[in-house]
Amino acid sequence: MRARPIALTCGEPAGIGPELAALAWQALRDELPFVWIGDPGHLPGETRYIEIDTPAAAASVMPRALPVMAHRFKGARQPGLPQTQQARQVIEAIETGTRLALSGAVAALCTLPIHKKALQDGAGFSFPGHTEFLGHLAGGVTPVMMLASDALKVVPVTIHTPLSAVPNLLTPALLEETIRITHTALRTDFGLARPRLAVAGLNPHAGEGGKMGREEIDIIAPVLDKLRQSGFDIQGPMSADTMFHAPARAGYDTAVCMYHDQALIPAKTLDFDGGVNVTLGLPFIRTSPDHGTALDIAGQGVARADSTIAALRMAARLSASRQNAAA
Repeated sequence: MRARPIALTCGEPAGIGPELAALAWQALRDELPFVWIGDPGHLPGETRYIEIDTPAAAASVMPRALPVMAHRFKGARQPGLPQTQQARQVIEAIETGTRLALSGAVAALCTLPIHKKALQDGAGFSFPGHTEFLGHLAGGVTPVMMLASDALKVVPVTIHTPLSAVPNLLTPALLEETIRITHTALRTDFGLARPRLAVAGLNPHAGEGGKMGREEIDIIAPVLDKLRQSGFDIQGPMSADTMFHAPARAGYDTAVCMYHDQALIPAKTLDFDGGVNVTLGLPFIRTSPDHGTALDIAGQGVARADSTIAALRMAARLSASRQNAAA
């Protein structure tokens, strides 16, 4: 069992996060250590847990109970009903996990889902989501979101933004930076010596030679040509509707897409329960389950922890790969 654990932040207490932490411990207690950062009073009543002061104690505690670094919240958990007075504590748990990851006290950070509106209403949270907030906490780095499973890895160039805003946000600089960060992460974190990338067009049929839009001609193709000259193995711009069937997926390691749903719909269709959200470009490994807070089923004992378990396992693998790459 690894000495350094993974930090697992609590996410929205009114959602299924506390249940996922307990279920993940049951599944992984003899496989890999993690420490949950949250209020132990929010855990399901039958959960065995032990409070610890430092992450280093997690490995010895893990076989017996869920290791918890206690972060007390204002008020009890109310499944299905986010409380704005708890917003600040949710944010602080993320900040604590990030500090531990930046210091090297934990091997990686895994975050359970947050409820962005509750954070905005209760604490003035000004970030579109976890990904952007973690980039801020890491010193203002540019974060790149990847959805990863055994079936498919996808990266959206624009993330949490209205579809109407995508054409204006899609610049050569943003596209190139996203592809370069993805390429580096595939080498250092996923252990691919020569990553193969496939890049989607923005418009239907990749613009059809300019008939359906010129973004492919004016923005995407010049960036891809430049990167090919730098030695990148890269296809595109491709028509997105022909990129995700099995023979097409066999030809690349990661698909780079222009907007959120272009990437996430195929990823979630192929593996909804096992998909993992990975943030590339950070100075530490960060993963998250690929779903939301599930307020509608919170507290009912029906939550499934497949994606959380996959996220913790992937965090451990990526951390080990990054260490090997740096050695």
